[in-house]
Amino acid sequence: MKRGFYTIMAAQFFSSLADNALLFVAIDLLIEMKSPGWITPLLKFLFVLFYVLLAAFVGAFADSLPKGRVMFIANMIKIGGCALLFYNLHPLAAYAIVGIGAAIYSPAKYGILTELLPAEKLVAANGWIEGLTISSIILGTVMGGALVGDRASAMLLSIDVPLIDTGIDTGAEAALCIIGLLYLVAAAFNLRIPLTGCVYPHQERNPARLIEDFANCCVILWKDKLGQISLAVTTLFWGTGATLQFIVLEWAKTALNMSYEKATSMVGLVGVGVTVGAIMSARMITLRQSLSVIPLGIAMGVLVMAMAFVHTTWLAYPMLIFIGVLSGFFVVPMNALLQHRGHVLMSAGHSIAVQNFNENLSILTMLAVYSLMLRLHLPLNVIIVLFGLFLAGTMIFIMRLHQANQREHDSLALIGEHKH
Repeated sequence: MKRGFYTIMAAQFFSSLADNALLFVAIDLLIEMKSPGWITPLLKFLFVLFYVLLAAFVGAFADSLPKGRVMFIANMIKIGGCALLFYNLHPLAAYAIVGIGAAIYSPAKYGILTELLPAEKLVAANGWIEGLTISSIILGTVMGGALVGDRASAMLLSIDVPLIDTGIDTGAEAALCIIGLLYLVAAAFNLRIPLTGCVYPHQERNPARLIEDFANCCVILWKDKLGQISLAVTTLFWGTGATLQFIVLEWAKTALNMSYEKATSMVGLVGVGVTVGAIMSARMITLRQSLSVIPLGIAMGVLVMAMAFVHTTWLAYPMLIFIGVLSGFFVVPMNALLQHRGHVLMSAGHSIAVQNFNENLSILTMLAVYSLMLRLHLPLNVIIVLFGLFLAGTMIFIMRLHQANQREHDSLALIGEHKH
């Protein structure tokens, strides 16, 4: 890999680490405010909302400037959101501002990979990026839970700066300072990202034309036989992954009687599995074999349903790790295939923006449904079984669609041979 790739990885790691730690600090602030349980998933909902609302514009923005500069601007917006939390802005509003930064960051982060690396290195690069992103989610989850825990709060508040009144009086404020530092480290790495020399045609600035252009890109990717399968799988994966974070958190507290701090480490276990699965698939699966991993998604849905019947930690630990391994193993090849198809059919920034739009629309829908289920006071076990059934059923549908596409492709090839 080129040296610039490792700089991108470092920037991505620290930025994502801060995003995820901040989510769990914000959840703790909502708990302190005695907010009802159905409000909590709305944190992620509002964060993700801007990925969808800005999808038509961030791709063009990512292609209009050097990607490192775009990532730096995005990180500064995230720092602004974190600072506003410090000044008592409602957690939902502050985390939504961080979401604006994240939405701008994403097409640049993935788009630069296709500029920097040849197609044959994309699966490996995606394995590293996904593995690293998931590692940052694990560490961020555990770190966020630990930062608001009594031990860490007491330790951070005991740090005294002579002759300076820092104005930091609560554990949450101390935690926000640590997270702000992580964003600054990410911003410093952003400034070190090399120029790839990739220059795109002049980008459209008219909003109506941008939306029309974006809609065309969506249609192109969904009509492409390989693009539609990989896009469907990654869309489903990110929607279920985001919701699973909140389900596992709630399940660990109710089924396993864990404290909030310990429950966050259970969410981290799924992430450990995803990292292992991502690294395994990066080593074992080539771009040509990427569609062979679809059945693993069905197995993942069945395992999620089994959570409803588990009430002991010795069973919970391996099960959560295995759910993670399956999801990591099947999402990395799909991501690489989708990026490759997107890069072939349109520009890097635009294809990533289409991917983000679909994946985050899925996250919004699933989080809204989960929040509604909680609002209707459905038992958690019923929610878990419905969630697992939906995941397995959708993966079966995608597998059938792929088989139908293959049959159509084979029959067309046969007709072509007969004509010759």
